[in-house]
Amino acid sequence: MKRYKEAGVDIEKGERFIDLIAPMIKSTFHPEVKNNIGGYAGLFSIYSYAERFKHPILVASTDGVGTKLKLAFMMGKHNTIGIDLVAMCVNDVVVTGAKPLFFLDYFATSQLEPSDAKKVIEGIVDGCKESECSLIGGETAEMPDFYNKGEYDLAGFCVGIVDEEKIIDGSSISVGDKIVGLASSGLHSNGYSLARKIIFEELGLKIDDKIEGFELTIGEELLKPTRIYVNSILNIIRDFDILGISHITGGGIYRNLSRILPKECKAIIYTKNWDIPPIFTFIEEKGKLDFKDMISIFNYGIGIILVVKSDQLNDLIQRINALGEKGFVIGEVVKKEDGDKALEFR
Repeated sequence: MKRYKEAGVDIEKGERFIDLIAPMIKSTFHPEVKNNIGGYAGLFSIYSYAERFKHPILVASTDGVGTKLKLAFMMGKHNTIGIDLVAMCVNDVVVTGAKPLFFLDYFATSQLEPSDAKKVIEGIVDGCKESECSLIGGETAEMPDFYNKGEYDLAGFCVGIVDEEKIIDGSSISVGDKIVGLASSGLHSNGYSLARKIIFEELGLKIDDKIEGFELTIGEELLKPTRIYVNSILNIIRDFDILGISHITGGGIYRNLSRILPKECKAIIYTKNWDIPPIFTFIEEKGKLDFKDMISIFNYGIGIILVVKSDQLNDLIQRINALGEKGFVIGEVVKKEDGDKALEFR
């Protein structure tokens, strides 16, 4: 193994790293996990879930965090980017009505730095605990000369379960339904290539610069973790007839809400109906972006959109706020006429 180590891959260090993170990973295990750390694959029993469902359906999602990783590298802060990784996957799973069951991660780097990598895994563990899913497997890869020194890449994979008759896919959305938005915590994990270009290249700002109107430094603001909506959504769909849910990620409100609307429906979005965090207006103004850019690239302050019947609207808003989320009535569903686009912003 000496020659392999000379080539940049230290197998023994990798094994020590697994021993280092094993207790954290085990802390996410639920009784359904049937494997120990170090096996070839993760084992998870769905028997206890399957017997509760008439027709159980598994739901899977995979994602990364894009160039938000660059912020973690710039700031030397690695303990929250794992939360982003989990959030991007579990939020995609839960919008179908599914409960996330388990998560797997992929961590690739030039040369393993155990202290930094451990912090990344800590974030992943935190995200799994918050979304109540088990971290049952992962891969750590050293790839010398493939990544820049001190940098790494991440990918996440999540599987959930839902009863077929309770799948939420937007197909039952109809004219007259109301559209509710849940506030985001910031940029979440999309649009960072453009945000970094505007903030650090064009404006020449540094990560520790303080901007008027911001409580945090610009680096801290950009590194805020993606909000995990799993428990709030599972609570809501238990008691409300939610017709469609959209996770506002890449493509912004414009493209993500369109994905769940039936072809005969159009959404009217009232842009004055929610609070837009300062980071978005800052990027919009300093980057000289127009409104369509903002709602096609960024979440613009809305992380999740729910569609509900009008007679449940008031109770739903009360529940959302009671759960610690910020809920806004941001629009309504109308009939789509020939030539109309799926969304109209007013």
